[in-house]
Amino acid sequence: MEDHGLLADCRVRMATDLFAHTWDPVVLFALRPGRLRRRELRAAIGGVSDKPLTEALRRLLAHGLIERRSYPAAPPRVEYELTELGRSLVDGPLAALGRWTVEHGNKLRC
Repeated sequence: MEDHGLLADCRVRMATDLFAHTWDPVVLFALRPGRLRRRELRAAIGGVSDKPLTEALRRLLAHGLIERRSYPAAPPRVEYELTELGRSLVDGPLAALGRWTVEHGNKLRC
């Protein structure tokens, strides 16, 4: 493989950072079916406490992978969904990683 100096490239670091945070890919995958409210998202994921979910949502929003919609209501209603960029990540690399995990996950050493 030819070296184009990509190891220090900010885009490569940003992309790999998405997999460095445990809950980020899980949140993205949970949003795959469509828009969810926060409590629905927590229920879909299971096992995530509020702080890591909040941190993951903030990171994913900052990267432009999800969007947050807030509706004026009492109590306030907030929903999250994938952006086009987020959908391309979920349907592309994350789907491939999921297929690989199903096929080879039992061979991984813990």
